[in-house]
Amino acid sequence: MSILLTGFDIGIIIRRGYQFTVILKQIFQPDFSYFPKVISPLLDTIKMSILGSVLGATLALPFSVVASTNINRSGWIVALCRFLLNIIRTLPTLVIAKFAALIFGLGTFAGTVAITVFTFGVVSKMMYEAIETIDMGAFEAMESAGGDKFQSFRTACFPQILPTYLSYCLYSLEMNIRAAAILGYVGAGGLGLLINERVGWRDYTGLGMVLLSLFVVVFIIENTSQYLRKKLS
Repeated sequence: MSILLTGFDIGIIIRRGYQFTVILKQIFQPDFSYFPKVISPLLDTIKMSILGSVLGATLALPFSVVASTNINRSGWIVALCRFLLNIIRTLPTLVIAKFAALIFGLGTFAGTVAITVFTFGVVSKMMYEAIETIDMGAFEAMESAGGDKFQSFRTACFPQILPTYLSYCLYSLEMNIRAAAILGYVGAGGLGLLINERVGWRDYTGLGMVLLSLFVVVFIIENTSQYLRKKLS
């Protein structure tokens, strides 16, 4: 039944399957002369990822505190915050980037906005769950001594969640580098524009150069991030 519904045809795979190896062969023979054209979009991708990650993670910290049931005793505010986060997290980054491009115009600014929103949703979710697992003894003691919630959280809770928060920020940066590479498909700038262009022109050796550059950047950032996260833990 599923074969009929999807229109799956094994004959097409048999007849055209060899094209997969033909394309892969060209991709694995990157055109290094194309690299100068890759540099600027690659830097745009890196800048979008870093700036969007920093902005999203920075906005996520206070929001996650408000969304935590052990810090915020107002049930309806917590429910509202989590409802907003659920809406944000259901939207794929490409959809957010498409809306951002329509609102702010084509270019890297739209990509940065999309990454900021995505990072905000992910880090907020993970952080309020982490905040709800911390030891609240010191926080309650400071409140009993007359401290307000901000002072109590900053002194008693923030040191407990700081390593976790930084680890989540680095993890988000890893994801965003990969996500930023395809945002150009919806006009948000970066390497996605080149990838879309090379595929359209069937220039698979040029595409191989773009993918190789992206692989090197992702490899460096992921290994650096993993090293730093191990130090934090």
